[in-house]
Amino acid sequence: MVQKNWTVVTEFYFSDFPQFENGSLFLFIPLLFIYIFIIVGNFMIFFAVWLDPRLHNPMYNFISMFSFLEIWYTTVTIPKMLSNLVSEQKSISFIGCLLQMYFFHSLGVTEALILTVMAIDRYIAICNPLRYAIIMTPRLCVQLSTGSCIFGFLMLLPEIVWISTLPFCGPNQIHQLFCDFEPVLLLACTDTSMILVEDVIHAVSIMTSVSIISLSYFRIITVILRIPSGESRQKAFSTCAAHITIFLLFFGSVTLMYLHFSVTFPPLLDKAIALMFAVLAPLFNPIIYSLRNRDMKDAIQKMFNVLG
Repeated sequence: MVQKNWTVVTEFYFSDFPQFENGSLFLFIPLLFIYIFIIVGNFMIFFAVWLDPRLHNPMYNFISMFSFLEIWYTTVTIPKMLSNLVSEQKSISFIGCLLQMYFFHSLGVTEALILTVMAIDRYIAICNPLRYAIIMTPRLCVQLSTGSCIFGFLMLLPEIVWISTLPFCGPNQIHQLFCDFEPVLLLACTDTSMILVEDVIHAVSIMTSVSIISLSYFRIITVILRIPSGESRQKAFSTCAAHITIFLLFFGSVTLMYLHFSVTFPPLLDKAIALMFAVLAPLFNPIIYSLRNRDMKDAIQKMFNVLG
């Protein structure tokens, strides 16, 4: 029996970040401002809903929860990206990498479930308005929110535990902006055919959410187009426009990131897609929900008046 002398990898290096003297500061400053905007914007939405009794309904409760998740979703990756842009040691420990993957994807799955719940909520509100208050009770809203969080954080646990048992013996350079399943699994000193199985699992979960949301909004749009009053139709469309935009941004970037299977993107395009997925899509959440929603704008203004 031949014994393999493997050197156990204890940390990974992000090899594709530029050095500080090579202009990384020009990337650091805009990324820092984007991160601050995401945090401040989503906290504004969260507290505006919490402080304004007029927004204490299922739709805005789900929006505030989505905004709260976005804060932590971006905090898992962007601060480390900022650190890698200004530090010489662009490394992350093995445990740190596992934790980053776990929280990033758990929060992402939870967000996907919340978006699915929001689509169902709008479907009931527009397609079955007389029974909306009976169906979407505060208790059910709490159960749906809690269930989304529990399922989101339990779903990824077996995958992370499995990755933690794999042997990593070098190389240890991650060719991505953050720790992600495929770039890390490619570094494992074992058969990586499980990547395809993992892709199928991700595809099924993503397509399930996309199908439910798409069918809900297709039915919603069909019902809205039948509304005789132009003003009522416009109001119904404006209610769903923000949700549909966020849905397209979120799942559009998810699809590009995780549903390409064996298709290999050029390294620069691959990182651009990762940046859109982890940074740019969350950037538009506070913009869309605050600028395109009159009730939210009024609540934010009221919050500033109280604080002032």
